[in-house]
Amino acid sequence: MSNNNPNVHEKVEKNVGLMAVLIAVAVSFGGLAEIVPLMFQAETIQPLPGVKPYPALQLAGRDVYIREGCYNCHSQMVRTLRFETERYGHYSLAGESVYDRPFQWGSKRTGPDLARVGGRYSDDWHRVHLINPRDVVPESNMPSFPWLAKNQVDGAQITQHMRTLQKLGDPYSDAEVAKAAADVQGKTELDAVVAYLQGLGKHAPRGG
Repeated sequence: MSNNNPNVHEKVEKNVGLMAVLIAVAVSFGGLAEIVPLMFQAETIQPLPGVKPYPALQLAGRDVYIREGCYNCHSQMVRTLRFETERYGHYSLAGESVYDRPFQWGSKRTGPDLARVGGRYSDDWHRVHLINPRDVVPESNMPSFPWLAKNQVDGAQITQHMRTLQKLGDPYSDAEVAKAAADVQGKTELDAVVAYLQGLGKHAPRGG
């Protein structure tokens, strides 16, 4: 088939503005093709049985986890590959992350995936590990976080965070928000992070 306008490609390639517009259109269509179907799949927006918004202390721990950049070395997404499910447990499902803002799936694993770490170790183990990882894992290259044991959880900040999430659609009751500050009173950031870690994967399906 002959090309009626052999200079079309050349004109597009030399016109930076037109090229940018066409790229944006192509990317937009590609994104819509992937995102729109997900909006109509209930499994992507419905929580798994038992999955609820984070209680105040776990939410505080999640905030600290994000603040300290833990997601840079730990993913929270078990992929469907057999060697992953045999090591970590059932592969991750969208319904586990409905209340994660932002999600912590990640892609880099300097340390192990934490999607199923809840209940795997004791609270005391986590405390020691966070303060000085090499006390329990001698070969660990994870940094120490001793200040977590000294910093107190800010009850007012957690209350405000829960109110914001409530406005975004998370089903926190007014009573839960009202008592958030009391729930974290006297708790350290170390307590909060341990509570967050112990809750990870507790409602995931069992098996690989």
